[in-house]
Amino acid sequence: MNKLLALTISAGLATAGAQTLGAGFSTGSGLELGLTGGYAGGLSGEVFVHAPNLAGPFGIKAGASYSRPNDAINDNSDLGVGTFASYKANGATEYGSHTVFGVDGTYSVGELTPGVGATLYAGGRYGLFRSTEDYGASGSTTYSSNAFGIGAGVMVSYALAGNLSLVGDLGVDQFFRSAISTGSDTFQTGEAGYNDISNRFVRPGTVFKARIGIKTNF
Repeated sequence: MNKLLALTISAGLATAGAQTLGAGFSTGSGLELGLTGGYAGGLSGEVFVHAPNLAGPFGIKAGASYSRPNDAINDNSDLGVGTFASYKANGATEYGSHTVFGVDGTYSVGELTPGVGATLYAGGRYGLFRSTEDYGASGSTTYSSNAFGIGAGVMVSYALAGNLSLVGDLGVDQFFRSAISTGSDTFQTGEAGYNDISNRFVRPGTVFKARIGIKTNF
């Protein structure tokens, strides 16, 4: 009888520990690994790790994203003997990249409807931005800048099967002005020539992002 009672209690505790709030939403604080893609100033993708419910509905999320910006060099920037647009008309090209690392505090809103949950997030950002103006045989110039920022948004999840969920991410990031390097020189904010270089080098200020992907709980 005692053995039966012990087994019954053990089974009850195991069931309680695995209790869920609808399909795919655990009351525990296990990790979530996600991968999303979409738009953030250009074609963009992000990978993130989320530890929800560390203290009640509060958790923490860390992510890294990479974007190919729609515009790397300002076409209207004055190069002294014409705008960059005039050089593009004669074969010049431009390309760039934005790599952003973020750490956010999260707040689980819970289920909106059965199988659909929402999580709010806000935190700090650190971005690595690069743009190149390429004149072919005449050479190229690459501009780079590392900047701090802040961001916030909401992730909405839809349970698919087992530990797999569809996740959508809508948010906005704001980055602050910082020094710009051209490889041979570095221009500090407020320094003579900074505004001219800043006008040429297209990098994020306010960035609206919309991505969709999948996440898994483990």
